[in-house]
Amino acid sequence: MTIPFDDLAGLRAVLSDLPGPDRAAAEKAQSRNAQLTKPAGSLGRLEELATWYAGWRGTARPVLARPQVAIFAANHGVVARGVSAFPAAVTAQMVGNFEAGGAAVNQLAQTFGARLTVHALDLDRPTRDFVDTAAMSEAELVAAMAAGWAAVDPEADLLVAGEMGIGNTCSASAIALALEGGEAQDWTGRGTGVDDAGLARKAEAVAQGIARIEGTRDPLEVLRQLGGREIAAMAGAVLAARRHRIPVILDGFICCAAALVLHRAAPGALDHAVAGHQGAEGGHARLLERLGKAPLLSLGLRLGEGSGGVLAIGVLRGALACHSGMATFAEAGVSDG
Repeated sequence: MTIPFDDLAGLRAVLSDLPGPDRAAAEKAQSRNAQLTKPAGSLGRLEELATWYAGWRGTARPVLARPQVAIFAANHGVVARGVSAFPAAVTAQMVGNFEAGGAAVNQLAQTFGARLTVHALDLDRPTRDFVDTAAMSEAELVAAMAAGWAAVDPEADLLVAGEMGIGNTCSASAIALALEGGEAQDWTGRGTGVDDAGLARKAEAVAQGIARIEGTRDPLEVLRQLGGREIAAMAGAVLAARRHRIPVILDGFICCAAALVLHRAAPGALDHAVAGHQGAEGGHARLLERLGKAPLLSLGLRLGEGSGGVLAIGVLRGALACHSGMATFAEAGVSDG
């Protein structure tokens, strides 16, 4: 696949020229919905989901056939500060588990008929500790976003981006704080389950990272300064999905932090995305509010991996099955009142 950028200027050009949905297809889908054998509005958000999906896929009667789950993994230098309950070696171990089919996301992807791909990004080369210096160079940021872009199958008809990276909730919290403001405690949660002392170290690292880049508001620069390769890759994947008009289901806090970068970089950049779930990680509910995304599910998940987003595929499948499979009043010979 050709990557349409090789530097930050190219990335900004892509962000300035984002395709929109097929409005004619969306209007036809709305018209079909109005004729289906049910009271108007009786399927609630399922009706909105079906119309949204139809617009991005360019057909009034869509079927979900080729969903893709792309998991990105990377390591973080800030882990050395004791911000996680697990060592960095767990990232590579979990990549092996994904590849062997043993993780929760593997079971969910299989259950909902999604193809899962795993992308490890320089696991032996963590990002630099963002408390002291920029996590990535410009070239490293562009390379990570390009890896995310290249991971997306242009023939997919849905994308869920997931992640694995010990320390990445710390990085995501810092990104959210830099772009949305507030206090470090507002955005910092327990991640993999750190104790009170670990949570305090984590919030301190986030606050120190923000102090180092005080005044920086450019979203791509914030991502470079504070992000991880897997977070940048998820942003690149969501951006690629937009170019291909592939709808996206966002996963948890870390995925939404990646999406926040796009949201702040280009108004409407997430119009092709819905929030799969509201997780238990600190700050996720607040972040969804800032993104303007109401979650489809709220089950107390905080696993990452794309698990909540994949689970929400079932909701979207239900919406499309009803929309495309139900009979209209005329077809069923039922009076519409």
